[in-house]
Amino acid sequence: MTALITGGSSGMGLEFARQLAGRGYDLILVSNRQEELDAAADSLHAQFPVKVTTHYQDLAQTDSADQLYAWCVEEAGILPDILVNDAGMFFFKELEPSDLGKVQAMLNLHITTVTRACILFGDAMKKRGSGYLLNMSSMAARIPAPGITVYSATKAYLRSFGRSLSFEMKPYGVGVTTVCPVAIATPLYRLSEKWLKRGVRIGLIRTPKWLVKRALRAMFRGRRIISPAFMNVYLPFLIALLPAPIEAALWKKFK
Repeated sequence: MTALITGGSSGMGLEFARQLAGRGYDLILVSNRQEELDAAADSLHAQFPVKVTTHYQDLAQTDSADQLYAWCVEEAGILPDILVNDAGMFFFKELEPSDLGKVQAMLNLHITTVTRACILFGDAMKKRGSGYLLNMSSMAARIPAPGITVYSATKAYLRSFGRSLSFEMKPYGVGVTTVCPVAIATPLYRLSEKWLKRGVRIGLIRTPKWLVKRALRAMFRGRRIISPAFMNVYLPFLIALLPAPIEAALWKKFK
């Protein structure tokens, strides 16, 4: 049994690797950070008696998924039993022409690569008659807001795409699960260690271990969408109630 994890060298991706290795899965870790990949592989080898393969690749290109699939099948000779699409990026700011490069990278990473990877790996899983696709969306999928304009839009796409795809894949024995977490204590948001710890202490931020445990349990149980934490219930609802002038005033204050 093998699990392929994008963004698997750190943060949530590395926690997915740990917990899947604990279940006996061999691992393929994909990242564009070679030093982190090497460190993650060494750490996992020391903890678990599983095979760990690393693959350095930038997944923010239009044909990244095609290249990854070709490498897996043709070079490594591996068709994973689980594909975890965890690689992501984040920025908070007012959009300007100078941001077009970052915007395109986010669109490629969150939408194009995930979509194409699910189609390519999913088709192979369909022919085999088994497999799991797990995509990381976000609570932001339900909170379109200034500053995270592109981020929330891409996560909304993932939520919609994953739910629809799950119905298409289920008759073939392939599960598709989309995870919509609240804020997680990872380097993605670039908060200081102090603020991450404070957020975890008061429950606004959850740990990767907490989330991954629930995500994998949902995946193996065949859940289509999981939105863990009570904040996923009340926060989008409260933000939706904000009058537009108040939302505009808050954006003016915090941008």
